[in-house]
This record gives sequence, structure tokens and C-alpha cells, in this order.
Amino acid sequence: MRAKEFVFRGRSLAFSPGFPLLMGIVNTTPDSFSDGGEFLSAEAATVHAMQLLREGAAILDIGGESTRPGATPVPASVELARVVPVVESLRKMTDAPISVDTSKASVARAALLAGADIVNDVTACGDPGMCAVLAEFQAGCVLMDNRRLAEDCSDPAAEIRRYLLERRENVMIATGLSKEHFLLDPGVGFGKTLEQNLAAIRRASACGDDASGVLLGVSRKSFIGKLSGETVPSRRLPGTLAVALMQREVEVLRVHDVAAHRQALLVAEGISEDK
Repeated sequence: MRAKEFVFRGRSLAFSPGFPLLMGIVNTTPDSFSDGGEFLSAEAATVHAMQLLREGAAILDIGGESTRPGATPVPASVELARVVPVVESLRKMTDAPISVDTSKASVARAALLAGADIVNDVTACGDPGMCAVLAEFQAGCVLMDNRRLAEDCSDPAAEIRRYLLERRENVMIATGLSKEHFLLDPGVGFGKTLEQNLAAIRRASACGDDASGVLLGVSRKSFIGKLSGETVPSRRLPGTLAVALMQREVEVLRVHDVAAHRQALLVAEGISEDK
């Protein structure tokens, strides 16, 4: 039995087997690997986010610090200045779930105060203060595996699952939150070789269980370029869609191109004999 819903701040999103929810990416950074600099102003980011909702996004993910390999970390003050105005603006315009993509407890708390619902943490609550913030707001949380796996790891997917379930248990103890408050992200592109990334994708849905769904983020990532030869991230939509259609059993897909993903999923659902 797979997870049925994602719970956050007294609300929830229901999952639909075989048809992942779409989390639309809104980067307010100058250096994100694919769309850095496109939505630097709060106004531009808000307009883009509202367009993603019209295209079919179920969740908006607002990020103020690039997590690409080699990116320069920014202080919390900079991240706050990028993220909080966008969250405030969006909260006045929509009741759609808003996620803040941050690993800093101070940024997460400010964003939640501004109206966000979810913390998307690539360090799986590595900040010692993050659990207290999650507990205070009863927020939803995405826990991601960003570890560098040993090159001789015999079963990357199993190791990723073990780690994520262990982290969820520890965070649940620290916060008092239920399993339904969490999504588990295998962390494709973070600290893993090409073969480890592919292994994680092939068995992505196995990261979750009967209470916590899986979020898969592969949109425009470098492994697609390694497989296809496409060096420009914004031209990797076909490869991104290939993963989406092969991994429809995950609960959430984190994507740049919402409209294209929704169309592809609708067509796949229409063709499927299992519908």
C-alpha cells in the first residue's frame, strides 16, 4: 500500500496512483544551473509562479540559494531577501501549497511565517534548529539524501532508502510529526556517480512506504546531458520527460516545465491499460 496523502500545517494533498503531483520550481537566484537570473525580482518570480499554477502545478517550490554542485553559499540575509517577498506575494494571491527550498532554519521559519507550508531541505534537516521550526509550524518537509555514496556501494537504491527512512525516524522523534508530513527525495545529482543516479531513478518509488511519498527531482539535470550529449540544461526537457513517464509511481515530480509534464502524464494515463 502506497502513501495516500501529504500533510502540512493542518492541510493535505491527496496522491493519485500513476499520476504524480507536480512541484513547480521557482528559483530567485542568479546562479541556478538552468534558470539562474530569470526570476530575480519578487514580481518576476510571482508572475512565473502563478503561471506554473495555471499550467497544473500542485505545489510551488521557492528557492533563494542555488544547490547546484560548486555553487557559492549565500548568507541567510540574502536568502531571506530573495525568498520571503515572493512567499508573501504569492500567499496574497493563492492558497496553493508553497514550499521553501532551504537548509537554513532561520530562512525556513521566516518563510513559514510569511505563509509557506513546506520546507524542502536538501540536507535532510542538517541544521540543528530545523526540527524546532518544523514542530512549531507543523510544516510538511522534504528530506533529501545529498551524501556522497561510496563508489563501490553495491546497492545504491537500498542504501538511499535505508538512510532516508532513518532520517525520517529521527526527525519524527525530534518534531512529533507523523510520517505523512514527509516526502522522501533520493537526491539525484547530489554526491552520486552516473550509475548511482540511474540506480536511484530506477527504484525511486521504493524510497517511500505506506505513509511517506517520494519526491523525484531530475528536471534538466546533468545526467541527462551525459546520456544524451545535450550540454544546455534548458534543452533537456525531452530527457526529463522520459524519466517522468518511466517513473510515474512516485508521488511528486519537481520540475521546471509544468505544462509539458502535465500533458505527457495525461497522455500516458489515457493510453495506460491500468487506468
